[in-house]
Amino acid sequence: MMEEIKKWLEQAEKDFETAKYNLEGDKIEAGMFFLQQSVEKALKAVHIKKNKKLIKIHDLVLLAKKINASKKIIDYCKELNPAYLYTRYPDIPKIDNLENKISEFIKYTKEILEWTKKNI
Repeated sequence: MMEEIKKWLEQAEKDFETAKYNLEGDKIEAGMFFLQQSVEKALKAVHIKKNKKLIKIHDLVLLAKKINASKKIIDYCKELNPAYLYTRYPDIPKIDNLENKISEFIKYTKEILEWTKKNI
């Protein structure tokens, strides 16, 4: 079980690094997608720890609620959640002033990753 949790957490960290690399290279959509993926995988690691099974959903808010995350973590997930859709599908409305919010999204992701490590 711990090996599986470790794999999910390691991939979350890799996705976070990939996100930052893309964002620094002005590849905003790819960067945002990997921020969302990083959080999703980290939350799934906690879910595996708490519930002894993987849950196959992409909704960060639902994942956070299922593991009893704090309100702050759930609020961060609400901000990051749309990234999964608008970075993949051209018919989904984009976030206004996305470029101005990137540093916030990086901060949210970093805090969620730190929270997950404390809860494993």
